[in-house]
Amino acid sequence: MKKHGKKYTELSKLVEAGMAYTLDEAVALVKKTSPCKFDASCEVHFNLGLDTKQADQNIRTTVSLPHGTGKDVRVVAFVGEESAKEAKAAGAVEAGTETLIQKIEKGWTDFDVAVATPDQMKALGKVAKILGQKRLMPSPKAGTVGPDFAKIIADLKKGKVELRVDKEGNLHNIFGKVSFTEENLKGNLKTIIKTVLDVKPASSKGNYMNSLTITSTMGPGIKVDVSKAVAESR
Repeated sequence: MKKHGKKYTELSKLVEAGMAYTLDEAVALVKKTSPCKFDASCEVHFNLGLDTKQADQNIRTTVSLPHGTGKDVRVVAFVGEESAKEAKAAGAVEAGTETLIQKIEKGWTDFDVAVATPDQMKALGKVAKILGQKRLMPSPKAGTVGPDFAKIIADLKKGKVELRVDKEGNLHNIFGKVSFTEENLKGNLKTIIKTVLDVKPASSKGNYMNSLTITSTMGPGIKVDVSKAVAESR
């Protein structure tokens, strides 16, 4: 079993075993139970009743968090060389296509999100495997492919995030920082919950949202009362 430090052990005592908290209670606890000296991220973890073998149940969408993530998102832009300057002005750390592909082929992937204009997608075949393995491949479903690359970059920098389930039907996302106010953390969390509810596949049968847990980086998990959270977020 994984061993935790003394500070984590003490803070975890604030979380009652088996207790499912309201959003207000959970958000207050996530701020109190961070064992880190740095400004830790706050994470939300869902388990959804989905059959991910069915194509229409592989949820992949985006949501703009009203209060941002608190994280400096590193964006690269696959655009024509003539648009590279504009992309960098919008906030991209690197832009272009050929030069960017060459860097990635050499092993560079020091970025969080990649965006592309539709006309550049064909060229990405050279690095599709590298980007795909790291879940960095631009995609229309993720809102990272489009002609208005400057707006896409700006939205990502402001707090637009991708929601994407894994093979087990789990969904993990950052919804802010421990330094955020409880009100802002709750606002971001409710926005994510509402979006997950809104994209429920019509073919999904039975219980949809099986569990909902929030935590800070390296902090203890805090179970949220799903029914109350759903009612409050609709």
